[in-house]
Amino acid sequence: MQLAQRAAPASGAAASKARKAFRPAKSCSVVVRAQNAASSGEATTRRSLLGASVALSAAAGVLPQLALPGGARANTVLSADWEQVKLPVDDAVVLLDIGFCGDDPNHGFLLGTRQTLLETLDGGKTWEPRTIEAARDEGFNYRFNSVSFSGSEGWIVGKPAILLHTADSGKNWERIPLSNKLPGTPLLVSALGNGGAEMTTDQGAIYVTDNTAYSWTAAVQETVDATLNRTVSSGISGASYYEGSFSNVARSARGDYVAVSSRGNFFMTWTPGQTYWQPHNRPTARRVQNMGFTAAGDALWMSTRGGDVYLSADAEGNGFDTTKLSSRGFGVLDVGYATPDIAFACGGSGSLFKSMDGGKTWKRDKSTDGVAGNLYSIHFFPGNNGFILGNSGILLKYIGGTA
Repeated sequence: MQLAQRAAPASGAAASKARKAFRPAKSCSVVVRAQNAASSGEATTRRSLLGASVALSAAAGVLPQLALPGGARANTVLSADWEQVKLPVDDAVVLLDIGFCGDDPNHGFLLGTRQTLLETLDGGKTWEPRTIEAARDEGFNYRFNSVSFSGSEGWIVGKPAILLHTADSGKNWERIPLSNKLPGTPLLVSALGNGGAEMTTDQGAIYVTDNTAYSWTAAVQETVDATLNRTVSSGISGASYYEGSFSNVARSARGDYVAVSSRGNFFMTWTPGQTYWQPHNRPTARRVQNMGFTAAGDALWMSTRGGDVYLSADAEGNGFDTTKLSSRGFGVLDVGYATPDIAFACGGSGSLFKSMDGGKTWKRDKSTDGVAGNLYSIHFFPGNNGFILGNSGILLKYIGGTA
C-alpha cells in the first residue's frame, strides 16, 4: 500500500535555488507549506510517493516570531516536585505530546490541538509558538498527536493525517503526504535514527521506514478489526465484529507495544516479529482507561475508569495485581516513571499521585488541587526532565530529584 510520496531531490542550479528559498530566517516560526495528496496504489517506493513538483512546496519556511501577550511570563512553583509553566496558548488548547532533540536535551517541541506547536531552547522553562502555514491554507486545524526525535532527526504525526520530518532539529520541516488508503489516523511516531521511524495508527497499522520515508514496510499483516473478527472465538470480551479503534497506544524502548480499545473493554499487545496484534481480556470488571510500560519496559501498568491502577508481571500483560491508590473517584489518565522507583499518576480535576516504590503504593499530591483542568499525560526524558500535559494549555515541569 502506498503510504506517502517524496520528491527526488533537485539538482544543479535548481537545487541551489531551492535550498536558498527554504533557509530559515533568524526569527523562527515553523512553516510547512501545503502539498498535493498522495496518489493511490499499492507500491510503497518513495519515488512513487512524491512527484518532483511537490518537493519545493513541502520544505519548511519561516515567519516572524509571534508577539506574546502579557509581556514576560513567570512559572508558578507548586511543590518540591512540580512547577506550572506559563504558555502563550489559548485556554481551549489540549496539549498532547512533547519531545526533545537527541543532540540537545534543552531543545524541544510541544504539540497539541488547534495546530499548536511550541518550541523551547531552555529545557522547557519557556516556550515560543511556531506556526504551521499549511493548516491555515487548507481551512482546518491539525491535531498534532505525536513527536519523536533521534539525534537531530525528528518526526511529527497528526490528524487529519499528516507526517512531518526534520533532519536539522526542527529548523526546517518537510511534509510527507500520506495516502488516503492509510488504515486509520497516525497516532504515534517513534524516531529510530538514520532515517528510520515507526508510525502507528489508531486502527493498529504499524509501518516502518529505514530510508527517511522513501519506502515503508508493514510490521503487522492486518488491522485490529480484521484480527479480532478473524479470531471471534478467542473469548475476548467485546471483540466480536469489532469496528472500533485504539484510544491509546504506548511503545517501549525495545519496540514492544500495548494498546487500549476505544471502548476500553480489552487491550492488545504486539512484540517485534509477531504477525498480528495479540488480544487480551481486561483483568477487572471496570473498563480500561489507559496502559503503558514501567520504567524498565518489562511490565505493564493499567488504569481503569474509576481510578484503579494495576501492575502486570510481564510486558505481555499477564498476572495483573492492583496497587494501593485512592483516587477519590477521579479517573487516572496516565502514569509516568521518573526512575524505576519514583512514579507519578495523573487524572481529572488536577489530581496527582506519587509513588516511591515503583507504583505499588501511591500518595496523593495535593499541590495540584488548584490546577484548573485535567492532567492527561506524563513524560520523562533523560537528565531528570519531566512534564505533565493537560487541557486548557496546562503544562507542569518536574523540578524534583531522583531519590
